[in-house]
Parts: sequence; C-alpha cells; structure tokens
Amino acid sequence: MDAVKRYFRSPSAVIGLTLLLVVIAMALSASTFYPRDPLALAGRPLLWPFANPRFPLGTDNSGRDIAAQIFYGARISLLIGGVATLIAVAIGVLVGALAGYYGGWTDNILMRITDAFQTLPNFVLLLVLVAVFGSTLTTVTIAVGIVSWPAPARLTRAEFLSLRNREFVQAGKTLGMGDAQLILREILPNALPPVIVYASVVMAVAILLESALAFLRLSDANVASWGNLIGLGRDVLRVQWYVSAIPGVAILVTVLAVSLVGQGLNDALNPRLKQR
Repeated sequence: MDAVKRYFRSPSAVIGLTLLLVVIAMALSASTFYPRDPLALAGRPLLWPFANPRFPLGTDNSGRDIAAQIFYGARISLLIGGVATLIAVAIGVLVGALAGYYGGWTDNILMRITDAFQTLPNFVLLLVLVAVFGSTLTTVTIAVGIVSWPAPARLTRAEFLSLRNREFVQAGKTLGMGDAQLILREILPNALPPVIVYASVVMAVAILLESALAFLRLSDANVASWGNLIGLGRDVLRVQWYVSAIPGVAILVTVLAVSLVGQGLNDALNPRLKQR
C-alpha cells in the first residue's frame, strides 16, 4: 500500500498511467467502435481529418479509415510490446540469475554470450532475424523479445551479485535450502523490483522497434499497425502529412505513457526513496 501511495504522489506517474489506460481502452474497444475490418476500403482516398464526419481522422492512400487503424493499431503495439517484454525479461532473468548466483565459469560463459548479442545494435540484429525467419506478427514479436534480453540479464546479474552473500541467503543455506529454492524464493523476489521497472523501458523500445520495421515495410502488412500506417504516409508526406503524423503521435503518446509509468514505479519501489 505504501508503494501505491508513493506512486500516486507523482503527477507525472499519474499522467502516464492515465494515458496508458486510454490506449488500453482504445485497444479493447476497437471492435466495438469499428466492427468492420480496419484494412477494408471505406471511402475516398486521402480525405483530410474532419472533412467527412464518417472519417474523423481522414483516410489513407487506399481509402481506409485512419481512426479504425489507430484503434486496432493500439492492440498490435500493446501486444507486441507486452509479449516481447515478457520474452526479454524471462530470458534476461534466467541468464542473469544463473550468472550472478553461481559466478565463476558460469558467469563468464553467460556474460560472453550476452556480449555477443550486444555486439550488433538491436535494430540491425532484428533486421537479420526478420530477414531469416520472416515478417509475420509472431516472428516479429519473438524477434523483438530476443534482441531485448541482454539489458535485463545484466541488471538481474548485478542484483544477484549484491544479494547472494546477504545474511538471509546464508541463513537459507544453513537450513539446507537448495540452489533452486535460494534463487527462486529468497534472492529473486528481492532482485525483481528494478527489473520490473526496467521492463517499462523494454516495452517502450519494443514498440519503437516494431514501428521502425513497419515503416521500412518489413513487418506484417496484413495487420493494422501504427508503423504500417506511417510507412504508407511516407509516399504522400509532402502533401497529406497527416497520414504519418497521426500514428506518429499515437506512438509518441504510448511510449511516453509507458516511460512515465516506469518512472513512477521506480519512485514507488526504490528502497532509498522508501527510507525518505
């Protein structure tokens, strides 16, 4: 309860949560407001926003409703961001926990693997994975998660290194607890708060990575995503700039919301702030 109170004391955290809830509400209500296929032709191409009451945000190059694509695109962005974050955090926590707890050659091997993944920039590695395995929604989501795990792994390792010699861990060893019990029941719960906070960064980056892929037309073209819409608007950017600007604002708001929520969680869960 104290953490919740600290979270809601921060105006920026409350704003971020409000914006994120709005995006989630858009994703959940997409089929209610727009029961038809968002990629179906709906009207005359390149209608400006508010030019026709049926299309409050206008239409794209093919005459598809931009508002419908924004609502359904919220689903895609949250789905990719959420699932990719779960994959990245799961891999990162597993690798970081084993490396930090056992140390020695286990730590050396796992950290060299982590370094190998970080040799190439995330987006370059993502392009390689998509080129090899395809650009379906599932493939893109898994690929984004795979390129995002090294940072959570290093953070988890650092937490385990600082906690593995604490008194409560030594007490568990004295009581005969095995390594798995010590890792899962004693150390991991204490190491998770900073990892949970960092997960918001991973989610924000995942949304941006998918949007960048879609902008380059390397993501799944059969789904209504904000990145795909920005990519379409690139062809008419000088005249009908709104086609790219509207989904760009949606991405900006979503990433900002996730970042503010993460900062609020950091303020709420940071042990130093608890002492204050």
